[in-house]
Amino acid sequence: MKKILILFVSAIIAFTGCRNRDQNLAADVEIPVTVEDIRLKPIEEFINTTGTAFPKGETELRSMITANYFLEKNPRTGRLWQMGDRISAGALIARLEDREYVNSVKLETNELNLELTESELRKQESLYEKGGVTLKELKTASINYANAKTNVETARLQMEKTRIVAPIDGIIVDLPYYTQGILVETGSVIAKIMDYQTMYMDIQLPEKYISGIKPGLEVKLTNYTLPFDTIIGRLTQVSPAINADTRTFKGSISINNPELLLRPGMFVKADIVTSRKDSVIVIPKSIILSRQRGKTLFVADRGIAVERIIETGLENLTETEVIRGLEKNERIITSGFETLSNRTRIKIVK
Repeated sequence: MKKILILFVSAIIAFTGCRNRDQNLAADVEIPVTVEDIRLKPIEEFINTTGTAFPKGETELRSMITANYFLEKNPRTGRLWQMGDRISAGALIARLEDREYVNSVKLETNELNLELTESELRKQESLYEKGGVTLKELKTASINYANAKTNVETARLQMEKTRIVAPIDGIIVDLPYYTQGILVETGSVIAKIMDYQTMYMDIQLPEKYISGIKPGLEVKLTNYTLPFDTIIGRLTQVSPAINADTRTFKGSISINNPELLLRPGMFVKADIVTSRKDSVIVIPKSIILSRQRGKTLFVADRGIAVERIIETGLENLTETEVIRGLEKNERIITSGFETLSNRTRIKIVK
């Protein structure tokens, strides 16, 4: 019996020793985490929307007469105009030749008649001052001169129909192919020009934002084809009315596009900046935990993870401002925090 008691006591001692070793081992386990120093930086709060970008300037040039078509050369390149060429207002794109039409306009005849009627008017004015002609004769000469002047202006306008000229600065975005010298009908598209150094985008926003949206707000625009470029625009117009069917209101954004990064018709993501703060504590939104007692995160403090309750301010899709609960130069745990509890030992791996 004594021998059995000794064996029993020995077993208890051995079990207790193993348990203590396991507890010491558990106490020594360090959870690997990464940390980030808290620094003051700016944060913006914005409303996200999308839309299609359109050029501010756009024109489609059509033939106003039936005539033979001749495409002109781009003076910058020495070759015939092509889609994508930059063009200046007043540049000649194509000529339309029709001798019968030119003869019917009678520009030279009308110009000669204008010279004659002007000379006659000056003569009648001189004679009238000397009493050599009546007032009626002077007025008749004035009417003849005015009619001749109108005829010349009309003829010149008609002759302009034979020249396809760019009315605006821009880029040629459409240039239908026609064989040189081919007859084109009245109304045929000759070229399409767009000026998209400045663009605009119409947007629809949910009615809940109507009190915080006003003209003048900065807008940051991106497109999936331009992953590293952000283009700046401005909200220029906001409708005060809500669409009863969609529960949205309309706005318009003006886009400054000097590098021509955005192209007409592109689908654009727009972030309307509604609030901004400089030099505040900003943290990744993904590290915030929602607890029953509020929002928390973990701070690294001499090898220990300390859970903090925080109060937040401005926020966007990726970042949040912390207005209470953190101090500058503390280190927040940015990964590995999912398995942490307060006062857990940690090992910083980055």
